Amino acid sequence: MHTVQAPRVPRRTAAAAAVVLSGVLAAGAALSGCEYVYDDGRGPLPTATAPPFTDAALPQDPRRNLPVTGAELDAWVERVLPETAGQVFHTGFGLLKAGTTRQESTGQLPSGTYSLTLACKSPRRVSFTVRNGELSLVDLSLRCGTSRVNVVHVSNDAVLSVEVAAQSAANFAYRISRI
Repeated sequence: MHTVQAPRVPRRTAAAAAVVLSGVLAAGAALSGCEYVYDDGRGPLPTATAPPFTDAALPQDPRRNLPVTGAELDAWVERVLPETAGQVFHTGFGLLKAGTTRQESTGQLPSGTYSLTLACKSPRRVSFTVRNGELSLVDLSLRCGTSRVNVVHVSNDAVLSVEVAAQSAANFAYRISRI
């Protein structure tokens, strides 16, 4: 039987390959631990731990949406209808009993663009409808506790009618000012 011998690698070549291989592995390990660090001038991050999360939501005052009268009503109107930069043409506010509707009219408004700020205070929504004759400019049911600003354009001199309706007792406020 005839056997074939594998070629012999000289010892020096095998030793050199082992040294190169271990060098490559060491360089790879060294490079994997590198990171780029620069000074951005902000200093080190604080090491103190943040306080534990607590639910800071306080229960809301159940009376906050109840309608008010007198001086409390005046103070509420000042809060929800802040001063405007434009010329104020009409402001209306008051108290509605449950299931009632109030209709008011503005004075003569010259043609132009107006901002109409609406607000209410009630446990339920309040409906606002603003018309120029038969044309409805604003018709919305407002969630109380928020203010809403609408922009309307009146092409000719007009008298606007404002209708406010509520299913439960409510305060309402609105302001019409020229932009």
